[in-house]
Amino acid sequence: MHIRYDRPVSRSAFLARRLALFSLGLLLIVVLAHRFGPLSTPDFVLLVLAAAVPAALAVPLALLGLARLWQIGALGGVASAWALIYAAVPLALPGYGYYLYVTKPKLTEVSTDLADRPAFVSLPDAPQNLLPRPALPDNAGEAQLAAYPGLNGRRYEGAIDRVYEAVRKVAGENRLVVTASRGEEYGLPALELRPTTEVPVEAEAQGAALASQDALPESGPLPTARPEPSLLVPLDDGEPEGTARLQFATRTLVLGLPFNAVVRLREEAEMTLVDIRVASRYGPHDLGISDEIAEGFLHALDAELLGIAGN
Repeated sequence: MHIRYDRPVSRSAFLARRLALFSLGLLLIVVLAHRFGPLSTPDFVLLVLAAAVPAALAVPLALLGLARLWQIGALGGVASAWALIYAAVPLALPGYGYYLYVTKPKLTEVSTDLADRPAFVSLPDAPQNLLPRPALPDNAGEAQLAAYPGLNGRRYEGAIDRVYEAVRKVAGENRLVVTASRGEEYGLPALELRPTTEVPVEAEAQGAALASQDALPESGPLPTARPEPSLLVPLDDGEPEGTARLQFATRTLVLGLPFNAVVRLREEAEMTLVDIRVASRYGPHDLGISDEIAEGFLHALDAELLGIAGN
């Protein structure tokens, strides 16, 4: 007579796997909708926290399934293991965010010039909703100096137009999109700032016109008058002379958290001073990302202008 042993089934293990898989799927949809879709950052943060709730419930259920496997050999050990794996990411993301919130200084922006921060050309329209961005506190400069003492502006021994061109190139390579600018005429090469209202005369037409006049011998093109001095002066947009500002918008690579940045170039004698200001668009904390964006941009600019950087 054969005895058949039926193993008990741990329902908690399979329920934990379903909850963890649902949590992971919801998190992936939320991240993709925020990174590439219309989901706003305040809603993104709220949904990330909501996605962590099923994962948090799945962990004790999975541990219970493993305990039942150890005690009575119940089915569900593999399901419990997968539940713990699926729940790791939905729990790790808000956990890492909380770690940065606690360990990083409570700043919403950083600047290389704390005495005279580069002003944004235009403030972006960003409804704060659940993540209001507070005003800059009075001790923000001291907090930044204590947290990021190495964040300094740059001084390059070169004309402002060369540095301006390098700034735009580096910005494009680092996913910084230009949204506004001021004083652009000071950063463009001189030839681009000299428009003329005169229509050039074709050489063939001019030669034919001269040949039709018997009194004038055939010759090359005659010199034309210089354009009016007013045509050589760029339009004034209110920016101080020798100063240019470029405002950028960027997102973090994976999560797509939005940040704004402004780069200011000032020409002094034979040198160009570059300052950058990076600010989070939402919330009371930038999680240290503003400093990473600023440092990454300045290091890339140093590499682009290698050989003309000053102290």
